[in-house]
Amino acid sequence: MAKKKKKKPVNQIKLQIPAGSANPAPPVGPALGQHGVNIMQFCKAFNEATKQKEGIVVPVIISVYEDKSFDFIVKSPPVSFLLKRAANLAKASSQAGKDIIGEVSKEAVSQIAKEKMQDLNTRSLESAMRIVEGTARSCGIKVKG
Repeated sequence: MAKKKKKKPVNQIKLQIPAGSANPAPPVGPALGQHGVNIMQFCKAFNEATKQKEGIVVPVIISVYEDKSFDFIVKSPPVSFLLKRAANLAKASSQAGKDIIGEVSKEAVSQIAKEKMQDLNTRSLESAMRIVEGTARSCGIKVKG
């Protein structure tokens, strides 16, 4: 018996949702509802998949198929979120080039670069660290060390 070919997704939806707490309210409900996806089924599956990362905002890519079925890929948290958490900040600077509102160590930048390595477009840890340092500058965070 021949295997069925995997269908190509009709639409891809990209969202950032707090891990373990997806619900039908915006942004999840309207984004999935317009494509005819069962919203509660997605919420239960997403919450189950991300329950160990609770409280962290995670990007998710949802592929919607012709028969209204879906699958999703959970990515690692955004670099800006990880930097703000490392610097113990609630939000980034409103004037990035002028106001320095926090600082992180070179070791913290290295840890963040290692965590985000699979999502970045580089294979070198040094290049990944430079990407993270650039994001830190645009958030108003100084890298010391």
